[in-house]
Amino acid sequence: QVQLVESGGGLVQPGGSLRLSCGFSGSIFSSYTMGWYRQVPGKQREWVADITSDGTTTYKDSVKGRFTISRDNAKNAAYLQMNSLKPEDTAVYYCKARRWPNTYWGQGTQVTVSP
Repeated sequence: QVQLVESGGGLVQPGGSLRLSCGFSGSIFSSYTMGWYRQVPGKQREWVADITSDGTTTYKDSVKGRFTISRDNAKNAAYLQMNSLKPEDTAVYYCKARRWPNTYWGQGTQVTVSP
């Protein structure tokens, strides 16, 4: 059974940076597309970024140029480097792993951007 564990969230001032990590276990990490999503109370979870098994990346328009998704297949981990953070980036951030027909989610990590 695949398990995902996020870490790296916290409180940061506007303009600051955070790096989220997603640890993966239970299957062959390199064969999965990894993604980051975020959710604020009362709103639907929204997609932030993806990285495929071959390293192709895609981003939500509002984070392009500020966020970078990456993966380290040797460490079974995915990352989200977040720079120039804004208050509207405040959310619980979730890691997702997918390989047809299965999808797995982590438990989430809180990111708060506030003065």
